[in-house]
Amino acid sequence: MSVPDSIGLLAGEHCRPGAPKLGAAAIDAGLRALPGWTPSDGALAKTFSFADYYATLAFVNAIAWIAHREDHHPDLTVSYNRCVVAWSTHDAGGITRNDLVCAAKVERLSAG
Repeated sequence: MSVPDSIGLLAGEHCRPGAPKLGAAAIDAGLRALPGWTPSDGALAKTFSFADYYATLAFVNAIAWIAHREDHHPDLTVSYNRCVVAWSTHDAGGITRNDLVCAAKVERLSAG
């Protein structure tokens, strides 16, 4: 499955320290590139489903690698065959460009 250009562009960016909280219009614009992601309690969230626990944990470990490289860490809710990923920037008090970038990296991961 190929990744749409809009996701690829976002996923090609890196997190930047001190990113400011985005307004609703900027979040909505970013979400157009991220199918299935929704704002939820000040974060960008999406639920991913898998065949079994092993596949779920492999996905979680891949996200851990992304988070480590970007020095930006999501909240994860892990179940047997699904994982809820929620990105937010606690220092900024909500959603920043960094969260859109990391959501795009996870979207690219799930597509490939």
